Amino acid sequence: MSQRMKWLAERDRDAALIIRTDYGDEQAWAAVKAELLQPLGDGDYEPYVHIADDPKWEGSTSAQILSAAFADTELNVVFLADRDSLRGGPATLLAVAGLTREKCDSDEEFEAEGGEFRAVPAGVHEMHANLMIANMSFSDFKEAAKEDPQGTFRGFAI
Repeated sequence: MSQRMKWLAERDRDAALIIRTDYGDEQAWAAVKAELLQPLGDGDYEPYVHIADDPKWEGSTSAQILSAAFADTELNVVFLADRDSLRGGPATLLAVAGLTREKCDSDEEFEAEGGEFRAVPAGVHEMHANLMIANMSFSDFKEAAKEDPQGTFRGFAI
């Protein structure tokens, strides 16, 4: 078993999975990580994330992540702190659906339920919680991201 797969097998399966794939800007990463670890709501709830901050993931593409991480069939989404996440603008994470084309009955199903989009770090918790309890689907968040001028999921207004 590769080190990557061993780590994935040992992770807390209920926590949002964040994988860092870019190591070019430590200050930007520290800011993203701090935002991910902020208490939720009025500070009553601790964030529930599992962060893979290991250079073994450096340079991995979403396709490579799909191959390694989504061997775990319980995983709905993984969030990548990639080059675009950490450089040149407000921090975002790449949300990658666990649904691959091979798992779909049609191209239409994959287009609707699969793929990837950007999310602000604060949006990770909302996405992950709703996906874990099957309250919403990946496509619900993808559609919300499409409505944003930058194509980013920023959370739902309450």
